[in-house]
Amino acid sequence: MFPFFGSKKQAMIGLDISSTAVKLLELSQSSGRSGARYRVEAYAVEPLPVNAVVEKNIADVDAVGQAIRNVIRRSGTKSKLAAVAVSGSAVITKIITMPASLSDQEMENQIQLEADQYIPYPLEEVNLDFEVLGVSEKNPEMVDVLLAASRSENVDDRVAALEIAGLKAGIVDVEAYAMENAFSQISEQLPDRGEDQTVAMADIGATTTTLNVLHNRKIIYTREQNFGGRQLTEEIQRRYGLSHEEAGMAKRQGGLPDNYVPEVLEPFKEAMAQQVSRSLQFFFSSSSYNSVDQIILAGGSSSIPGIDELIEEKLGTPAIIANPFANMSVSSNVKPQSLSNDAPSLMIACGLALRSFD
Repeated sequence: MFPFFGSKKQAMIGLDISSTAVKLLELSQSSGRSGARYRVEAYAVEPLPVNAVVEKNIADVDAVGQAIRNVIRRSGTKSKLAAVAVSGSAVITKIITMPASLSDQEMENQIQLEADQYIPYPLEEVNLDFEVLGVSEKNPEMVDVLLAASRSENVDDRVAALEIAGLKAGIVDVEAYAMENAFSQISEQLPDRGEDQTVAMADIGATTTTLNVLHNRKIIYTREQNFGGRQLTEEIQRRYGLSHEEAGMAKRQGGLPDNYVPEVLEPFKEAMAQQVSRSLQFFFSSSSYNSVDQIILAGGSSSIPGIDELIEEKLGTPAIIANPFANMSVSSNVKPQSLSNDAPSLMIACGLALRSFD
C-alpha cells in the first residue's frame, strides 16, 4: 500500500510534476475569527528538459530529480516532505460499499481480499488506497468507499525523483482530487461560494487539456484531451525559425513580429475556445447536464490575455482565470507579481500543498 490520500502532520510542500516544469508551493495556516487563513511561504517553477516527462509519465527520473533539487533551492523551502500527484489517466477509481461497522484495519483487510474484482492488473503491480466518503444513500448501515489504484511504476518513479532531491513523499494524490482541493480557494470568489452550482474547470497545460466538472464543489466528471500550449510554441518555432527554447521565451516575454498576434496568437485562442467547448459537449452528452454555471480557466495557457473574455463570449457562460491565492497573504520571500502571473498554472501544486492541513 502507498498512501494515495496519505497521512499528514508536518508541513508539506506541494510539488506538481507536469510535462514541462516542476512547480513547488509551500503554504502555512493561521486561524482567525473568519476561519483558516493561508499564507504563501515559498514557491518556484523550474523548467524540465524536453521529454523528461511524456504524457504525464516520468521518462527520465534523474532529470526530474535534478529539476526538483533546483526548484527547492530557488524557492528557499526547508521542508523535506512533499505531496505529489499522478494523473487521472494513470489511476483507476471505483466507489464500493462496505459495512459501516468495520474498523479502518478491517476495511483495509477486506479491500485487499476483494480488490482483484475491481483492478484489472495483478495486485502485486499496483499501489492501492481507499477513503471513506460517507454513509451510503441506499443503505444507512453501509458506507461508500472510494478505491484508488495506480500501477506501482507511476508512484515509484515520483518517489524516486523526490529521493534524488532529498525529499520524502508524504502523500501521492490524484491530480483531479488536488484540483478539487484547490477549488476550495476559488469557490470563495463565486456567487454563493459555489453552492448548488455546476462549475467546469478547464486546465490547459502544455500538452494536455483536462476538464474537471464540479457540482456542489465535488468532482463529478473528468476528461483529458491532447491539446495545449506546446502547439502555440511549435507554431512560433515553425513560423519564425526559432529553437524550442527561443520560441517558449518569446511566447512568454514578447518581442515577436507584428503579425504574431493576428496570425498566430488569435487563431490559437480560437482553438482553445473550441477545445473547451468540445470538452463540455463530451460532458453534456455523457451526463444529465446540459449547461454549467461557471467556467474556470487554469493551466499555463490560460494566462494568455483576453482568453477568458473570448471563451465567455463564444460559450455564453461566465469565465474567470483561476487564482487560488486571491485571499491568501504572501511571505516577504515571494514576489507577488510572479505568483500572480503563475497562479493559473499552480492549481495542482496548491491543492497538494493544502493537504498539509487536512
